[in-house]
Parts: sequence; structure tokens; C-alpha cells
Amino acid sequence: MANPICILSLFIFSCLALFIFSCLALFTPTACSSNETDLISLLSFKNTVHDLEGTLNSWNETVHFCSWTGVRCGRKHRDRVVAISLSSGGLVGPLSPHIGNMSFLRSIILRNNSFYGEIPQEISRLRRLGLIEFSNNSFSGAIPRNLSQCPNLVYLNLIDNLLSGPIPVEIGSLYKLQALGLGDNDLSGPIPPSLGNLTSLFLLSLRFCRLIGEIPESLTQLHSLTYLILSLNNLTGTIPSGLFNISTLNTIEVSYNQLQGSIPYTIGITLPNLKFFQVGFNKLSGAIPTSLSNASSLEQLQLTDNVFTGPIPWLGRLSHLRGLYIAYNPIKDDINFISSLTNCTNLQKLNIYENPLLGGSLPWSIANLSIHLVDLVTSRTQVYGKIPSGIGNLLGLTRLELFDNNLEGPIPFDIGKLSSLQELNLGANRFWNMLPSSLGNMTLLNYLYLQENNFSGNLPQSLSNCTNLLDLDLSRNNFSGLIPPEVVGLSSISISLNLSFNAFTGTIPIEIGSLTNVENLDLSNNRLSALIPSSLSNCLSLQRLSLEGNLLQGEIPSDLSDLRGLVELDLSRNNLSGPIPSFLAELRLQKLNLSYNRFQGEVPRTGLFRNMTAISLDGNKELCGGIPELNLPPCSLITSSKKNSSSLRKVWIPVVVSGGILEDGQTPIAVKVLNLVIKGAFKSFIAECNALRDIRHRNLLKLLSVCESIDFQGNDFKSLIYEFKANGSLDKWLYDDAEQDGFRHLSVIQRLDIAIDVAHALEYLHFGTDSTIVHGDLKPSNILLDHNMIAYVGDFGLAKIVSSMAPAQESSSSIGIRGTVGYVAPEYGTSNLVSTQGDVYSYGILLLEIFTNRRPTDDSFKEYVSLHSFVCTALSDDVMKIIDPLIQEEHDKNFNKIKDCMVSVLSIGVACSKDLPRDRMSMTNVVHELHKIKNRYLAADRC
Repeated sequence: MANPICILSLFIFSCLALFIFSCLALFTPTACSSNETDLISLLSFKNTVHDLEGTLNSWNETVHFCSWTGVRCGRKHRDRVVAISLSSGGLVGPLSPHIGNMSFLRSIILRNNSFYGEIPQEISRLRRLGLIEFSNNSFSGAIPRNLSQCPNLVYLNLIDNLLSGPIPVEIGSLYKLQALGLGDNDLSGPIPPSLGNLTSLFLLSLRFCRLIGEIPESLTQLHSLTYLILSLNNLTGTIPSGLFNISTLNTIEVSYNQLQGSIPYTIGITLPNLKFFQVGFNKLSGAIPTSLSNASSLEQLQLTDNVFTGPIPWLGRLSHLRGLYIAYNPIKDDINFISSLTNCTNLQKLNIYENPLLGGSLPWSIANLSIHLVDLVTSRTQVYGKIPSGIGNLLGLTRLELFDNNLEGPIPFDIGKLSSLQELNLGANRFWNMLPSSLGNMTLLNYLYLQENNFSGNLPQSLSNCTNLLDLDLSRNNFSGLIPPEVVGLSSISISLNLSFNAFTGTIPIEIGSLTNVENLDLSNNRLSALIPSSLSNCLSLQRLSLEGNLLQGEIPSDLSDLRGLVELDLSRNNLSGPIPSFLAELRLQKLNLSYNRFQGEVPRTGLFRNMTAISLDGNKELCGGIPELNLPPCSLITSSKKNSSSLRKVWIPVVVSGGILEDGQTPIAVKVLNLVIKGAFKSFIAECNALRDIRHRNLLKLLSVCESIDFQGNDFKSLIYEFKANGSLDKWLYDDAEQDGFRHLSVIQRLDIAIDVAHALEYLHFGTDSTIVHGDLKPSNILLDHNMIAYVGDFGLAKIVSSMAPAQESSSSIGIRGTVGYVAPEYGTSNLVSTQGDVYSYGILLLEIFTNRRPTDDSFKEYVSLHSFVCTALSDDVMKIIDPLIQEEHDKNFNKIKDCMVSVLSIGVACSKDLPRDRMSMTNVVHELHKIKNRYLAADRC
């Protein structure tokens, strides 16, 4: 949905342009000169553009030019052009410099076309010009400095072009200017203080211009200012306090910057006309002013992603409030503040996502919120209790997100009254009982997420009424019984169907073939039996198919050869048999797991089967052949080996499993066997056990069990049993041979998510428990990715547990952390100090590596000494020269937002990998900044 401030800005500019255009076009000039100049100028204008829609068909000499489309002449001197208005005309090309010869021109409107090239300097000759409206074109180059020679300019709108360079200080001399819009351009430098001279200005829009520096104090002189829009820049410092004394201000929009400081506690009193206050995605801190409850006209309050500590004021007097956004803040408060919002009868959107210190029981008053409410997001908090049964009163809801809380109990039956709901997300809570059949009343649902709860029983067949579902996730619950054919037959599902990690039995319904548009299908880790249905071949859009951990039998159906778009296929841990079909080598598969079945015969040698890292065939004892790296017996020896099978001796190694965790066929595992011959291996084993014994975090690899026994030669045997992560290590995704088409397809947003996941894990290790844990060996090979590309930090063999400490302190240890060359902090080479800042250094190097695709030991930057120095130099030169070529391909399509993202991310990597520990960031700040970068990156596509 478009940002309301973007829409508001464009609407205001449009209305103002029409008003000024009408006034200027009716003005009668006091002097006159030859009209031949105007005719020649108009014809030159036409000749330099391509008219794709025939807008200029009337521009010919058979009709007087004053009658041409979009041309208006003066009333008194009817042969002189005073206004040109050609909005949305399908015009492509440069703007003719002859425009500067039309000396009576007072208004020119060309918005919503495709004009390109520089804005002609000759436009400065138009001394009578009062209105320039060039928004939504492709003008490039610098903003003409000599526009200051147009002293009567009242309205200047250059929004949404490709203009570059600084904002000319000369604009500050246009004293009559009332509206200035330069947003959505590739500008640079600071906001010139000279803009404070524009005392007639009531609208200033500089959003998304790459501006830097502080907001000039001189802007506080703009006593007529009504709309101030400075979002999506790199502005720093504080918001000048004087701005909060401009009583005419209706809109303050400074989101997505680096602003600090607090909001004056008197804001609701000094800004009585305030309607839109958007300061999200900055570094603002302190309390949320209670005086905001006095701003009776307030419609939008956006405080997302700052460091506000709360409490949240009671805002019940804001009868016009339509949107309240307080996500991503460390607000410590009780969620009962929602009760005050029941008086906000126009409230449409309420978002308090990711407030980890917000607690309390979900109030029953939530059912009395505005009937106009369409978005209710209360996720990732400490809120507990049950969903009020009166939730069904919110009939206008289209989005309800309550995921990752501590909510429990059954879902109330009344939820089925929300017939307008399009997205329902209750995942990662403690809900139990069966699903209410009333869910089937939500026939407009597009997204239904109920994963990671304790739901049980059969799926209600009424779900088949949700014929608009695009994405359905019921994974990691206790559902049982047969999979209803009506549910898997919902042909609308096109994104994903995930029923994994439940207890479904019986066969896979043949109706699964109705999912002709689904991209991801996951039925893994259930108790499904019988054959794989050949009807799956109808799912022609399928990219990922996961059926592992079931009781499936028979051969792989030959009809699956029709799935030409399949990228990942996992059939492991079943009872499948027969030969491996040759057609699998012909598909575009990047990942194939057939392990622990009963496949027989020769392994293909072509296609995917040439890449050992892309296939897994373990546990199929009767396979032969294949590439040499698989170490399978030649197919000619299979017969003789079967004859001698009676002489083989099986050795069973007992595995101690606490709590009965590993049920047969339910949990995929990875086993790390320690080579006890290597010096320090036993200490590594102990360190890893101690470090992982009492910690739990969603981005830490979970230790399921340990195994201590004797191998077949009588030697000690020790191993660690972990959750299996289907997508392997980050190292493989970064560095495997791209020609094998197996890895290295990480997008910018995937890399950002991985970096954020790892940062969250380190923040937890450093600050999330009673003791401080130093990982000691952070690198790509120790970061594993699951099937959803969520990152997990593993390998705690060098971890150290130190006593509780302040974030900036260090603790000594008798044994220094060795780590891996290139990732080890410099201070570890000169002392035995163990600190969280050592981990921060490793993380910084890792972050630089993820986005440059260069190992810290790479030879390509020898002259720069290190990866850190290599990136430092590029940041001051051209950062896009050093990024991963795959990101460069995305950059070619999304130039502005990707370059901005790369500069911001790599700057964090450099700040984390500084030589001196005291100069490095803390992981808490890293997490905060990366979330801000991600949100800025995603927001760039919204307006």
C-alpha cells in the first residue's frame, strides 16, 4: 500500500498547481511582441519529442497555435502563449531549449511524461514564469542554478526525476516561492540553509534525495510552513526545536533518516494543527510525549523503529486518529493502553510489532476498537492470554497478525465473523485444541499462518471454502488424521502449502495435482504412506518439493519429469525403492536429497549428479556407480558383494537421547563426529556442550543430544547431534562454483536477512543470558541455512563462557581463542583476552564477506592489507566496484536503493572490524541498524 504521505504530497502539489495555473493563465500581460517567436518555439518543442499517444496532433499550422491542445494564450494579447499544460501526454524526448524564447510564459506543466536530458538553462529567461511542474519524468543532470533568475516563481515541482548534484543555494533567493518539491531524485549534499529565506513557503518536499547533514536551523524561520517532508534521506543530528513552534505545521515527515534526540514534551500544545507526524526509522529516544493526546487533529502517528522507551500515552481523545505505528521500539509498558483507543472511532491501522518489552494480558477491550479498523498487528511482544471472543466485532479487519507472542487457548469460534480478513497470522504462540470450522467463513483469506503452535485433531474440511488462499502454513503442530482432499485441492494456493512436522497419516491425496500454480510444497515429517501420486506432475509451477521423513513407498513416478521448474527435491527418510530415474539429471535441480531410502542400481553421471555437493544419497546401500567422489562400488561388483554380505558385521553405537527427542522419522538430524586424535578435540567437545547446554535462541543451532561410546576398534567415540539444516552452510552459497548452478543465488534481501539472523544470535550470546558467551569462531562455514534460508550460528567448539559483565568490558582467560585466520580480532594475537568485541570483529569481517564475496584471506586486495582496508577505500570511492557480481546484476535494475543499501551495510562491517575493541559497535546497535537498513530498502519500492 502506498505511503499516505506520498499520496498527500502529490495531492497537495497537484491542487496547488491547478490553482496557480488558473490564476497565471488568466493574467493579462502589459506588453506584447511578435507572436512568431512563440510559434517557432512550440514547433521546436514538438519536433524534439516522440508523441506516443497523439497528444500533439493538433499542433500544425492549419490551426492557430492558441487553439492547440494544452496551449493557452492571454486574454488581452491573444497571440502570446501564457501557459502550456501537457500532463500524462505520452511525450518522450528532451525539452527544447527554445522554450526559453516564450517570454510571456507564466506556467508550464509537463508532469507524468517521459522527458529526459537536462532541464534547459534557457528556462531562466522566462522572467514572468510562476509555475514549473515537471514531476514524474526522467530529467537528469543538475538543477539549473539560474532558476533564481525567475523572480516570480511561486511553484517548483521536480519530484520523481533523475536529477543529481546538490540543491542550488540560489533557490533561496526565490522569495515568492510557496511550494518546492525536489523529492525522489539522486541529489547529494546537505539541505542548503538558504532555504530558510523562503518565508512564503508552505510546502517543502525533499524526500528520498540522498541528502546528508543536519536539518538547517534556518528552516525554523518558515513561519508559514504547513507541510515538511524530508523522509528517506541520510539526515543526522536532531530535529531543530524551533520547528515545533511553527503553529501552521500540518505535516512533519522525517522517517528513514539517522536523526537523534527526543520529541519535545509540549508538541501537542505548540502544534495544534498537526495531522501527520511520521518520525519512524530514526534514532530518536526518550519518552513518547503525553501532550500528543492534545493534538486533536492528529490522523497519523508513526514512531516505528526508534529507541522510544515509553510508556505509550493514552490517546483516546484523538477522534481523528487513523494510523498508529509504534513497532520496533524498546517500549516497556502494558498493552492495556489499547483500551484507550476504543474512543478513536476512525482508527484504521494499529501496529505495535516487535516491542519485546511490551507485556500484559491481551485486553478484552480490543473487541471494542473502531469498526473501521483494517490492520491489527501485535506481534513479537510478551503479550499473553487468550484472544477475546469478541474479536469477531472487528468486521472491517483485513489483516490480523498476533504471531510470536505468548498467547494460548483455543481460537475463538467468533473469529469466523471476520469475513473481510485477507491475512491471518497466529504463528509461534501456544494455541491449542482443534481449529474452529468457522475459519471457512473467511472466504477472502489470502494468507493463513498457524505454524508453531499446539493445534491438534483433524483439519476442518471447511477450509476448502477459502478459495482465495495463496499461502497456507500449518507446520509444526499436532494435526493428525488424513489430509483432507478438499484442502490440498485448493487451486488458488500459488505461494506455498506447508503441512510439515505434524502427524498426518494415510496417502497423499491425488487432488494435490490441483495445485497447478504452487511454488513450494512441504508435506515432510508426517506419517504419510503408500505411493507418491503421479498427479503431482500437474503442479507445473513447483520449485521446491519436500516429502522427507514419511513412510512413502514404491518408485519415483516418471510423470514428475514434467516438473521442469523444480529447483529443490527432498525425498529422504522414506521407504522408496527402484532405480534413480534418469530424468532427474535433466531437470534444473540445484538440490536433491534421496538419502535413507532403498534405491537400487546405477547413479546417473550427468546434470546435477556431477555436483557432489548438490546431491545426498547416503543410506541407500544398493546404489552403485556415479561420479568417483561418491565412493560407490562399481556396478559390476554389486552381485559379488551381495554374496559376501553374510560376512559383514554391524556395529551399533548407542545414542543417549534426553526426553525421547528423536522419534523415528520425525526429526532430521546432523551428526558431528569428533576426531579425538587431534589435540584439543576433547576440550572442544566439552566447550560446545557447556556453551549450548542452557541457551535457546531461534538463530542458534539446536543441540539435540550427545553420543559417547566405543567404536568398532575399541577407541573412544564422541559426537554431537544437531538439527539438520537443509540448505547447508553459508560458505557453500557464497563460494561454490556458479557454473554448477548449485549455489550463489543469494539476493540482496536474503543476504540482509542472513546478516540480521547472525546478529540476533550474537546479541543473545553477549547479552541475553546471565553469563556472557563468546563464540570465538564466527565464519561462513559455521553458519547454516534451513529450507527457508533462516540462518543459524553453529560450531561452539571454541566458545568461552565468562561471568556477567557490562557490554564494553573484557574478561581474561588462561587459554586464548584461536579462531580462524582472517576472522580473529587483532588483540587475540597479543594477549589472552576473551571479549565480546572479538566476536564483533569477526562479525564485521563476515558482513563484508557476505556482500563482497571475498574471503578475508583473498589475494585480490594484498595492497590494501586486509578486507577491512579494502572496503574502507571503496566506501570513499565507488563501493559498487567491490560488491558481489550477483548483487551488481540487481544493482543494474535498482540503481538507487541497492547502492544506498551497500554503503550502509558495508559501513557497519567496517565499524565492527576496527582494530581497537573500544571503537567497535555493540551487537545491539548492529541489530538495530541492520533492521533500519532493511526497512529502508523495502520502503524504497513502496512510494
